Amino acid sequence: MTQQLAAREVDSRSAEQVPTIPRRPGRRGAYITGAIAYLITFVVLLPLLWVAILSFEPNQHILTSPFDLSGLTTSNYFSAVRTLHFLTMYKNTLIIAVVSVPVGLIVSYMAAFALTRMVLRHRRRRLQTAIRFYFVAGLAVPVYVILFPVYRLDVQLHLFGTYAALIVPYVATSIPFNILLFTGFLMEFPDEIEQSAVVDGCSLFALSWRVVFPLMRPVVATLGILNLIYVWNEFPFAVTLINDSSMTTVSLGVSQFQGQFSADYGAMMASAILVLVPQLIVFAIFQRQVISGMTAGAVR
Repeated sequence: MTQQLAAREVDSRSAEQVPTIPRRPGRRGAYITGAIAYLITFVVLLPLLWVAILSFEPNQHILTSPFDLSGLTTSNYFSAVRTLHFLTMYKNTLIIAVVSVPVGLIVSYMAAFALTRMVLRHRRRRLQTAIRFYFVAGLAVPVYVILFPVYRLDVQLHLFGTYAALIVPYVATSIPFNILLFTGFLMEFPDEIEQSAVVDGCSLFALSWRVVFPLMRPVVATLGILNLIYVWNEFPFAVTLINDSSMTTVSLGVSQFQGQFSADYGAMMASAILVLVPQLIVFAIFQRQVISGMTAGAVR
């Protein structure tokens, strides 16, 4: 009897120790997920493919028979190159981007570092949260709401028609999203690294710029690329605050094919493709940095 009880106990223990193999998802679920992913990709790429096809069609075919692919031509691209001064457009856009993107990152990082490292009493923790939400609330403000106030400020400060007329609003509009990602990353930053640096005699300035900031390269790279693409595509501020053809930006140059009573749609599509290709190349090269930075800054 004792031997039987011992044998049953051994069998129960061995049964408990047998690892359970997790079930793999069925093929049907994998097929459905893949089909949905391909469908979403097709819907996202369809407008881009449509613009690329229209860029090779004659202007009269775009309005009458856009699905007729028998008369494809490259004349639209030659017209876009002859009409637009791409070197001037790229130069103006790069000057604005080289100044506005680093300044926006520096200002946003300093604000985010202060928001996440402020030492407040327990009752005043709400103040820290309120200030953070105050900055992030800027994401809910449409550009067209602040367009006229920015125009009036530029005129009064004698910035209208200059590079500063675009640099200042670009820096201001980039701060909310930059702070959102910076604060998300800084809240997860290990306290041990900062504490050991302080024990070694590191000052606050050295702590923020020599210890913390170099470790935030994924977030900085992500924000730098996203802000560069924003400056590259921004149109409302550019068309409102720039009145000199020699300061035309890339996004503003595409609108030159739109007249008061007519429009060269073929050349407009071709110029849009020429403007879009550099962005796709940059994003394809740095897509891993963008995804890793978004994950590091948004997930707690």
